[in-house]
Amino acid sequence: ISKLVNRVDFSKRPFQVWADKETYEAESVIISTGASSRMLGLDSEKKLLGHGVSTCATCDGFFFKGKEIVVVGGGDSAMEESTFLTKFANKVNVVHRRDKLRASKIMQERAQKNPKIEFIWDTIVEDIRDPSQQKVTAVQLKNIKTGKVAEKKCDGVFLAIGHEPNTKIFRGQITLDEKGYIATQENTQTSVKGVFAAGDC
Repeated sequence: ISKLVNRVDFSKRPFQVWADKETYEAESVIISTGASSRMLGLDSEKKLLGHGVSTCATCDGFFFKGKEIVVVGGGDSAMEESTFLTKFANKVNVVHRRDKLRASKIMQERAQKNPKIEFIWDTIVEDIRDPSQQKVTAVQLKNIKTGKVAEKKCDGVFLAIGHEPNTKIFRGQITLDEKGYIATQENTQTSVKGVFAAGDC
């Protein structure tokens, strides 16, 4: 049975979990909510997700064989995805809002040596074209230093700008770190005895 959990109470035993219109009680709870890919916050991005916009190169890279794509990000994930995508794409344009990468040295070198990868520095994606065609045709880019806006044709956009932990529902119930990830004790247990983070079990 799959249900959406909308509230929990870990203040006393038995613990209570509210899912849809049902209330469940348990002596132990395992949290395995994972994390969601961070998005740009564009309407066009939402409309084109699954229609040329992706957050997973290994899932969707094959569909861009012989195409030109844009990868947004500058960390290890962005470099790993960009390098992987060169197996399929003719060209990979890495768009990064800074003038240098945050990725580890080895990941940077691997990407920078790849002839299929080009970097567009100091730039953000302002919009993705074209929801009316239900496919990606271009991105609208803005250089944050010069303010110059330009459109670049491409066939796909891959977002690699990090993840947001799906833990908002647990705020005030268990201890979270500054990024919202669950803080565990002795590798498995959270700050509440009997509540465990699945990734550490």
